[in-house]
Amino acid sequence: MKFTAQQIADILEGEVVGNPDEEVSKLSKIEEGEKGSLTFLSNPKYNSYLYTTNASVAIVNKSLTLEKEVTSTLIKVEDAYKSFSKLLEFYNEVKNNKQGREQPHFISKSAKIGENEYLGAFSYIGENVIIGDNVKIYPNSYIGDNTIIGDNCVIFSGVKIYSETQIGNHCKLHSGCIIGSDGFGYAPNEKGEYAAIPQIGNVIIEDYVDIGANTTIDRATMGSTIIRKGVKLDNLIQIAHNVEIGKNTVIASQSAVAGSSKVGENCVIGGQVGISGHLKLGNNLQIQGQSGISKSLKDGAIVQGSPAFNYPDFFKSYAYFKNLPKLASKINQLEKELKTQTKE
Repeated sequence: MKFTAQQIADILEGEVVGNPDEEVSKLSKIEEGEKGSLTFLSNPKYNSYLYTTNASVAIVNKSLTLEKEVTSTLIKVEDAYKSFSKLLEFYNEVKNNKQGREQPHFISKSAKIGENEYLGAFSYIGENVIIGDNVKIYPNSYIGDNTIIGDNCVIFSGVKIYSETQIGNHCKLHSGCIIGSDGFGYAPNEKGEYAAIPQIGNVIIEDYVDIGANTTIDRATMGSTIIRKGVKLDNLIQIAHNVEIGKNTVIASQSAVAGSSKVGENCVIGGQVGISGHLKLGNNLQIQGQSGISKSLKDGAIVQGSPAFNYPDFFKSYAYFKNLPKLASKINQLEKELKTQTKE
């Protein structure tokens, strides 16, 4: 796809300085810009690259004062970073604007699908499935029986959605994620053998939720596992049965939440965090990466460590921890001196 500088400026409500007919067909970093590419400059640390880049078009702030001539056509906007992000969204919409039904695919006779759908090859739509308008389902996806998917959702290739799942509007599920698989529920018998406890609940995903590649969300034993509005989950995350994640909470990769724990709203959870089961975590939490959460947390807590505790206290403790060899050496020396004095 090719766009002219003027077309891009119209999208961003910007001003062209240079050739409005200059064409671009790809994106680049400003320090790696080449002919036919579009770049942007928002960080003053990279200003020098504007005069050396080979990018055909560059998006810059209106406030930028040029120190010398540039070869790139400029598009001046109020905020180059936000404008470039807006352009990326537009580009994604154009690139992924697929419609129609590829062959082969399977749609149950009882399923209902809205308007302007895209259904990729080898997709499976089960019994009594209801799918809204403008939904895109990429190849090799599985939509289980009695699933409901709202409007404007994107289900990328290889997603598996088990039966009874409910998904709201404007959700995005990336490749390989699995929604509604059985929770990890087993009961031991007198022989020490484990029998699976039937998981008869479901998963509810509210509006504007993004779920990363290869993330798994287990169905509830009874009731629902719930992902509230606006939640963003990174790749490779495990959400166990009967968990609830509060709205606008974000969780980074390789984290896991054990069964029946409740995470509050507007929380920021780093990568490789482990949260034990049956806990209640408050709103507006900040949990640093690689932390282990073994007890409930109040609103606004900032924690780190395993087991996790107050963030400032963690850094004070870590300072002592780093100096433990020196402290041990000093103690050993004092013990030797004390023994010598005692003998004398």
